[in-house]
Amino acid sequence: MTISLMDSGLLIPQNSHELFKLSASLRSLNPLSFQLANGFVDYTVIPKNSHDLFKLPARRPTKPLFSFNPKHTIYSRNTPEEPSSICNQDQTQEAATYTVEFQTLKTCKLGISRYPDFVYNAEGGRGKGIGKESNGDGPHKISVIFNAGNLYIPPLTSSTTRFLGVPLPPFLKIEIIPELLQGTIEGGGQINLEFKARFLFSIGTIYRAPPLLVATVLTTEESKGMLKKGKGQRLDKEGNCRLIGVATVEKIDDAIMNSFLSLPTECLADLDAKISLVRNI
Repeated sequence: MTISLMDSGLLIPQNSHELFKLSASLRSLNPLSFQLANGFVDYTVIPKNSHDLFKLPARRPTKPLFSFNPKHTIYSRNTPEEPSSICNQDQTQEAATYTVEFQTLKTCKLGISRYPDFVYNAEGGRGKGIGKESNGDGPHKISVIFNAGNLYIPPLTSSTTRFLGVPLPPFLKIEIIPELLQGTIEGGGQINLEFKARFLFSIGTIYRAPPLLVATVLTTEESKGMLKKGKGQRLDKEGNCRLIGVATVEKIDDAIMNSFLSLPTECLADLDAKISLVRNI
């Protein structure tokens, strides 16, 4: 049996067959016990002098250098998604959509500058749009947008408008050309619609002023400026509501109109309206 003999008295087996032969021989000689610990070979010390045997401390088995015992399952790149996540994706539904119709009714008002308000019958005004339900965690809300191309609001004329109880002169006309109407309708009936339009003043064929640009938020709540103010009414079960908006009107390139209306100034829109929503299937 071939072994390596070191001056320190260490015996190192050269192969596994000699290991067991050496173990048996050493046990018969009653040396320090030869041990196998967790797959690691512990060496046996053979003292050169038998008196040294009692001086040597007992040697504990060598511990493994490390252990690997993962607590969690390890997934490769090809690990399929968990079934729960797939189910959650399938359960996600698209937001509901609506067809929205807008109508203006009889008891409306328009005011500008320090003049008393015009009493205005806007019956016949109409428009169509689309709505989309919000999927957020907040209050129920529908975002709506109307097609400006088919929005119609009747003009202020002698047949639709009175000023201080008297109809407008037959030759005076104020046209309203909508450019934008969009916003939100909430579950509690609150409405906020961004509104932009051009107001065109004309006197027969002899005078036509540049457009007055008006931008405001039509709301069912309170709208208040420095000169004008008003309070709306929320949407009821029949779709009726009152929309209020105060806007600033800037100067235009027309000295007559700037002087007559004291531009820049404020204007008020007070619209008696009806809004209906039909959920699309």
